Amino acid sequence: MLSRGTEGLTPVRFPGSWTERLPILEVLEEDWEPVPRAVLVIGSIFYLTFLFQAARGTGALLMIDLVLVPIHEGGHLLFRFFGEFLNIAGGTLMQLGVPFMLATYFAFQRQVQGVAFCTFFFFEQFLPISTYMADARAQELPLLTVGDADYVIHDWNYLFTRLGVIDHDTQIAQVVRVMGWIGMLGTVGWMIWRSLQPRVSAPLTKVYENKPELNQ
Repeated sequence: MLSRGTEGLTPVRFPGSWTERLPILEVLEEDWEPVPRAVLVIGSIFYLTFLFQAARGTGALLMIDLVLVPIHEGGHLLFRFFGEFLNIAGGTLMQLGVPFMLATYFAFQRQVQGVAFCTFFFFEQFLPISTYMADARAQELPLLTVGDADYVIHDWNYLFTRLGVIDHDTQIAQVVRVMGWIGMLGTVGWMIWRSLQPRVSAPLTKVYENKPELNQ
């Protein structure tokens, strides 16, 4: 992790007590892998095209959402052993959890493009989730199930009812949708900014050895 100081990018470290207890955090102190300009340009075009199609609500790239459908359904199967509430919520938990965990993996690999891709689609999933939320009372959307077709529960009708907020389904859905858009735009902005930053050529351990003042 790096921050900009008066002499350019300077390394940032976690408190020593953190890395002593969790040595795995030391990886996050290393610099990010460089992003080739061609990859940055292609990635930017892809994300901007996706955002344009998402704003229109139609486009071939939106078919990517279909990849998360079986993951959502798999979440119900995975969490069915933890009670009815988690069984129902498990679909959304898995739908968001998979891209989040992948983003975390790529963060430890210090790969900007991997983190950006997974984080982008983590937030992108807020859009179909918000559509599902807004349908909690109306229940007009067609539903998928991996179990008995005669026993289908609308996830958000059940969850919002249990939580006592069913009358606010559309308002909650709108907030979630806005959060998704902010997250996607922020992720693209971060990817471009991070990709354009100069790379520190020396390993951070060498930086600390050559500049003792960084340890103060």
